[in-house]
Amino acid sequence: MSEMRPVRRRLRWAAAAVVVAGLVAAGVTRALTAGAEPSPAAPATVAVDRGTVTAQVATTGTVQPAQTRSLSFTVSGTVKDVKVRPGQMVAPGEDLAAVDDTGAAAAVDAARQTLDDAEDQLTAARAAAEQEPDAGDGCTGADVPAGYATTHGPSGAATPPTPATPAATTPASRPASARPTTTAPATAPASPAPSPSAATAGTSTTVAGKAQQKTGRQDGVPGQTGQTGQSCTGDRQNEQGGQNGQAGGSDAILSAQQRVTQAGVALADAEDALAGATITAPIRGRILAVAGKVGSQVSGGGTFVTLADVYDMQVSAAFPEADADRLAVRQKATVTLTAAGADAAALGATVVQVDPVGSSDGTMVRYGVVLSFTQAPEDLLVGQSAAVRVTTGEKSGVLRVPSAAVHDVTGDRGTVLCAGARTQVGVGLRGDRYTEITSGLAEGATVTRSW
Repeated sequence: MSEMRPVRRRLRWAAAAVVVAGLVAAGVTRALTAGAEPSPAAPATVAVDRGTVTAQVATTGTVQPAQTRSLSFTVSGTVKDVKVRPGQMVAPGEDLAAVDDTGAAAAVDAARQTLDDAEDQLTAARAAAEQEPDAGDGCTGADVPAGYATTHGPSGAATPPTPATPAATTPASRPASARPTTTAPATAPASPAPSPSAATAGTSTTVAGKAQQKTGRQDGVPGQTGQTGQSCTGDRQNEQGGQNGQAGGSDAILSAQQRVTQAGVALADAEDALAGATITAPIRGRILAVAGKVGSQVSGGGTFVTLADVYDMQVSAAFPEADADRLAVRQKATVTLTAAGADAAALGATVVQVDPVGSSDGTMVRYGVVLSFTQAPEDLLVGQSAAVRVTTGEKSGVLRVPSAAVHDVTGDRGTVLCAGARTQVGVGLRGDRYTEITSGLAEGATVTRSW
């Protein structure tokens, strides 16, 4: 045992010496390398080539139906039938819901009766107008006594008598030596013409008697001649009365026709109200919401059923104003459904609408964009989220470099690091991956990828 102790002691000292030597060596190495700098890695370079440059803007959006219909009853009442529920697919013309239409049906019956009455009144007015007598008889040749035409002018006023024309003498054939003789008239001498006052009085009496006879015949009493009457003035009054009767008949027909028109309009409105007591599907689609149930009280015009056309789905998105100025209708885009996961395929789409006015959320102004699927899948859900990328520009077969290699871009000029030196180049279309070079570099030149 005593012989082994010196051996163990020597081993311990040897191990301690080794540790001390290692520490000294590490300290010396650190001291020697403390002031040295690591050599920089060589920068990555890339050659200028030709290819396609694509510019895109991206955002997120939601799947929405192309059109949504808000359906309502046209009359107020109590819901008596609801045939659909949210999520159900319906066909055009299918009944969706109905309210109690008892009052609407009664209104139709009342409006139809009013129209029938108005039509009957119009028929009666036309028949009465056809039975109206013609204009007054006036003074006909049979009614005017002899001498009236010679003593009255066209207006019926008395005129002085025309002097009698003396009998004409005709020279007879006679010998030249014979003395001329005057032939006496063969007829009796004419009676002297009455004075104007007398003629007027006689004529007035005669015509008045004739008018009285007419009046007597109409009243059922024989007319009497010789009494004071109104001659042709009475006939003219009868004529004016006939014209007034015709005007009255026309007014009656016009009033009846107006009542028929008004009743027809009222009937059409009542029939529309009755038809509006039942909601039918105008398009094929999916029911999104139903605002009531059987027994609910509803008012006309309020939305009761919301129907979406899910067979023509679109994507609604909003882009920040920095990207919106590059958007335009008919640009190509891709839509990737978020729910489909990382392996989801990008679906083709086209920009169909860009809002001309932006909306602010307090921090950023955004512009709404609507995209239509090139071929929409059948299992799309309303409100489903999607990633949207719109191609705002694309050029093929142009000189290009990675976009990270171009710095200090102002307008159509930029700077690249070519062979370790800054070089001014012309810049065209700028994409996420590549930037078009229009001047300053040749194909095959080497530039620093990022610096």
